[in-house]
Amino acid sequence: MLDNTASNLRQYLNALRADGFGGDIAEDEAARLVGATDNSIYHIAPQAILFPRNAADVALAATLADRFCIALTARGGGTGTNGQSLNDGVVLDMSRHMTGILTLDTDAGTVTVESGVVLDQLNAFLRPHGFFFAPTVSTSSRATVGGMFATDASGKGSRIYGRMSDHVLAADLVLANGRGASVTTQGTSDKELERIGRAIRNDLNTHAREIARRFPVMNRGLTGYNLDEARADAGDLNYIKLLAGSEGTLALSTHLTLRITPIPKTRALTVLAYDNCIAALDHVPFLATAEPSAIEFLDDRILALAAASPMWSEVESVLGRIGEAGGFLFVEFTGDTEDEVRAGQDRLARVLEKNHVIPTAQITTAAPAEMSALWEMRKRSVGLLAAVETSRIGLPFVEDAAVPPENLSAFVAEFGQLLDARGLTYGMFGHADVGCVHVRPMLNMRDPADRDQIRPISDAVSALCRKHGGLIWGEHGKGMRGEYVETYVGPDLYAVMRRIKAAFDPDNRLNPGKLVTAAGSDLTVMKLDAVPMRGARDAQIDETVHADFDRAIACNGNGACHNWAPEDPMCPSYKATHDKVQAPKGRASLFREWARLRSTGEDAAPVEEALKDSLDTCLSCKSCTGQCPVRVDIPAMKSAFLHEYFKSRTRPARDHVLRHMEGLSLALRKLPRLANLLAGNPLTRAVLNRGFGLVDIPRYAALCAEQAVQDADGRLVYPHAPPPNWGERPVLLMLDSFTGAFDTKVIAQSAALLGRLGFTVWAIPPLANGKARQVRGMMDAFAAQRDRSAALLSRLGADDLPLISLEPAVTNLLNKDYDLGLRTVLPLDRFLSDNLHILPRLPADEAARYTLFLHCTEKTADPATPRRWQAVFRHFGLTLDIASTGCCGMAGLFGHEAEHRAMSSQLFDLSWREPLEAAGSGALATGFSCRSQAGRFGGAKPAHPCAALLARLEP
Repeated sequence: MLDNTASNLRQYLNALRADGFGGDIAEDEAARLVGATDNSIYHIAPQAILFPRNAADVALAATLADRFCIALTARGGGTGTNGQSLNDGVVLDMSRHMTGILTLDTDAGTVTVESGVVLDQLNAFLRPHGFFFAPTVSTSSRATVGGMFATDASGKGSRIYGRMSDHVLAADLVLANGRGASVTTQGTSDKELERIGRAIRNDLNTHAREIARRFPVMNRGLTGYNLDEARADAGDLNYIKLLAGSEGTLALSTHLTLRITPIPKTRALTVLAYDNCIAALDHVPFLATAEPSAIEFLDDRILALAAASPMWSEVESVLGRIGEAGGFLFVEFTGDTEDEVRAGQDRLARVLEKNHVIPTAQITTAAPAEMSALWEMRKRSVGLLAAVETSRIGLPFVEDAAVPPENLSAFVAEFGQLLDARGLTYGMFGHADVGCVHVRPMLNMRDPADRDQIRPISDAVSALCRKHGGLIWGEHGKGMRGEYVETYVGPDLYAVMRRIKAAFDPDNRLNPGKLVTAAGSDLTVMKLDAVPMRGARDAQIDETVHADFDRAIACNGNGACHNWAPEDPMCPSYKATHDKVQAPKGRASLFREWARLRSTGEDAAPVEEALKDSLDTCLSCKSCTGQCPVRVDIPAMKSAFLHEYFKSRTRPARDHVLRHMEGLSLALRKLPRLANLLAGNPLTRAVLNRGFGLVDIPRYAALCAEQAVQDADGRLVYPHAPPPNWGERPVLLMLDSFTGAFDTKVIAQSAALLGRLGFTVWAIPPLANGKARQVRGMMDAFAAQRDRSAALLSRLGADDLPLISLEPAVTNLLNKDYDLGLRTVLPLDRFLSDNLHILPRLPADEAARYTLFLHCTEKTADPATPRRWQAVFRHFGLTLDIASTGCCGMAGLFGHEAEHRAMSSQLFDLSWREPLEAAGSGALATGFSCRSQAGRFGGAKPAHPCAALLARLEP
């Protein structure tokens, strides 16, 4: 019997510590809240979360769990769409520490990894060796291989590459009693497991005919004990096939030996557009005869959502030409030679010539950047359907149904009719070539009536799948849908599965209540509408509170913020800590609970303090705002939270300094020598550090901003006295308080550059923007500053002038948080690229090569930024490479806060140090904070890109 009492849990955790558990143990409210959700509609808080460092920790956790009757549930990336890793016992999270890639054998084509290795991490390691791991999932930036094994994952390309279980050669396991064992596709040398295996094999042999009758012959066959494939050809038990898809209910995997695949050397992608979804899916069986590596599908709703998101700039050059359509197929061919790919395209052309179904348009590309952007859009389909800013969003509870491809269009048509009859809209995407199309009904889970639709829709879709020879789970595992297992396999095979569970885990210790329960036990399988739902908790949130924190409540748990890659901007505090409480998803979970408790009148203080602690490590870099598929804007909500938090508390002394620092800086900048003497002497630095927690305050520029403009033959303009004549081709530089006080060389260079290009350059003296006040939640003071500055701008009367900002963080602030009417403040790269047609083109200078380091805010808010800078440099004969980096670690205030200096340095080392050193004197950086950080920790301050352009124009 399981013992979930608090006293028993305390004894278990104490025993873990006493016996040398080397990982982390989290039992605080914040960690439990964050661990209560995945990418599903459910909310089940674990009692504690363990983060083992190695297999010995996993074995100890299981051994003691057996002794204390504690339930254990393994968790990887936490991206499950049906609550696969949610349970109310103790969670074993493998993703924090068990991330080692141990051995690679390219001759054998194998790699051995720990179970917490992320798929993108593995492929980044394999790429230089010419290999990749073939199972491809859309959550590859955070999905762990252990989690993929637990669900027998598959994705794009599975028609030729198969499922996860087709690529696992061996696994090291920890059994329910804590004992270690190893298995391979050939069997096991473990005597106890071999005894269990013989009994299971005999059971499977006895029921071979029923297995053949019940299991459909299709790529996305039944997962969860894989009874049809668990018997090897020789009659032995294939433990890998048995365990794959078992969702951690039979054993815990610690190491996996994987088969790796050579990377195809060339590929091409054809996009086909159709009048509607059904026409597109009707065409799939015919297109499959051309033997492409993948046929992926998305509908017009996905495309419309993508067009409204920052990613559209990446794909507009391709899809923008394809016109209106109701459904799209992405048909990819891969090969080791161009001739192979061309032959595939020829086969496709011959199929299209037969006019089985006529596309409305088609586009083919072999450009790597275009193909990458198109596939990235397809990967983000999941998040896009949750990004709609309405009360109803796309939900995944029936989204991975699969049927034989020849039945797909009929199945989807009836699926659509089912949802239409309920008045629901939906979006569709998926793997059409293997009959798996993800359909996400739009529901508002805060509405009881919509929550009540989960059961009847699930039942109806399950029945519809059986009608068309398929399954309600074709890709994402069963999770809470385990109650349908018996319906699909029948009572005899269900009894077999229960006996298998009993053989491995007789006490239901591992992920209890999922898939099946052990024969002889009275535990029942979880019911999909009896498990606590996140929406029911959200329904308790007051509407006024909901309005301020709606993006947190909209978080669907897709986990994009748990991105593995150091060079990806989102989320820096998570990358530094690997603590999911300190990621946007974790903060969103705390926001929604804080809002709920405040709404119900319960004690919100513990959660409030946990939220405050989590937000203290948020850099307010805005990367989540641009990169999160649901657009969870943590910095904006952080400001709103701090505004509320300090209504009843005394602000720290540092906040009072920051409230006035911008105004003080704009005054002191006119006396730079005195200001640097006052701010830079040891006594002042000590006071700022020990008294206010501020470090490394930048030095004031010796050249005054106004003088910098005039030295470049620019002109100054003041709001109270706009000129009667702005001159020919006028532009207005919006000088900010950062470059205007500390980096005026950039102002001089930008003004000179624009002047050389034939523009009449005007500049308004550095203007306060209130950024620090906003970040620290001084919203009244920020609003006052914003209104003053906006009023000054309006008095200029320069309605037709291009407004140009030189600092990315300020550009974003002015466009997003200021009310400038229809005006848009342009970054310099956008202004220049928009005007290339009137600017002189210069011949290529082969010796002039630069590397640009972009501010994380601009490249996530506007992904077209790097292409624009490259186009501008190319126009002037220069070569510009784009450094692949995450956040530099400064992010304005964060890097100057004493308690965050170590993390700031860690983030710089994580993705900036090496590429900056490699770039040498050719390094350029757009952000003031980035240039400051590079000077602080990298020893060299990069120039702004305008400096390189100006140098090119100089005689």
